[in-house]
Amino acid sequence: MQPESRADGHDTLIYNNHPDGHDTPICDNRADGRDTFIYDSNHRDTLLGGLWLTEGVTNANLYYMVEIICVFTDTFDIHDNNEQLVERDEKPLQPGNYFIVTNGSITLTEEAPLLRALSLHSGPRIEAFRDAVRERDRRCVISGMRVLRPDLGRWTCFEVAHIFPLAYEDHWNKSNYSRWITIPPANESDGTIHSVQNGILLSANMHALFDAYHISINPDDNYKIIGFGPEVTYEKDIAGRRLDQTFLNNPLRPTDQLLRWHFRQAVLVNVKGLGEPYLENDFPSGSDIMAEIMDGSKAAERMEYELFSRFNAARPCA
Repeated sequence: MQPESRADGHDTLIYNNHPDGHDTPICDNRADGRDTFIYDSNHRDTLLGGLWLTEGVTNANLYYMVEIICVFTDTFDIHDNNEQLVERDEKPLQPGNYFIVTNGSITLTEEAPLLRALSLHSGPRIEAFRDAVRERDRRCVISGMRVLRPDLGRWTCFEVAHIFPLAYEDHWNKSNYSRWITIPPANESDGTIHSVQNGILLSANMHALFDAYHISINPDDNYKIIGFGPEVTYEKDIAGRRLDQTFLNNPLRPTDQLLRWHFRQAVLVNVKGLGEPYLENDFPSGSDIMAEIMDGSKAAERMEYELFSRFNAARPCA
């Protein structure tokens, strides 16, 4: 079966042929379902990006995201479908078409996000990191849901997430991201990627959304939580809220640079062009996980991610 074509001319679905003879549609990118679209005013048939609008996204947020996905040679403004100027203000962004107006040129950035899948790590370097993040947060940082009895070790439904993924520790080291860390782990041989400042405690469902870049935190908008799809509505009043001030006052909290890195990744994944493909994370017991990954999107990158995610977690302390 061929992909369906959208009215805007973009093919957005691929199909897996199942043994029962039915074709199951798989969304090949994140453009399907968008209600907000970004164009170059001089090339109105060329889509630069878009998003699935969620609660709390403002006009100023749109400008911020456009500055991430596009490279400009001059200043720019954004106009709506009625050719009216969209101010850089805190008014709620409305669904629709938006056009970038500039006297210079516009190109999509060549910056590509790092592929990421849901990660649940275990290993000798993880335990101290996990315990430090648990002790600091004691609640889901995004939803605010509290751990009821941390004193009894009851952490069911809560998971510690790396902000910068462990699979890319080599990239972390080569890019000198340790410069963002002011509090190294107690055992420095664990590596700065395991600093408590690179972790947050999340509920299990928020962890899945965070790793998939369906949700992120913008430190440059007073730590506002931004959703990038309908998944963020699973819990009420998440999108648009801001991080708790008590958490922000904690000197052990994640650094702004790491939160900003994650938010930038989320914009590149969800807003740039047609967006990045969704990745399968639900592998039934007994299934051929490797085969499923190889049949999916970005198979080589996904295999490399899974390999180094496990290797870096299991690597013994120096």
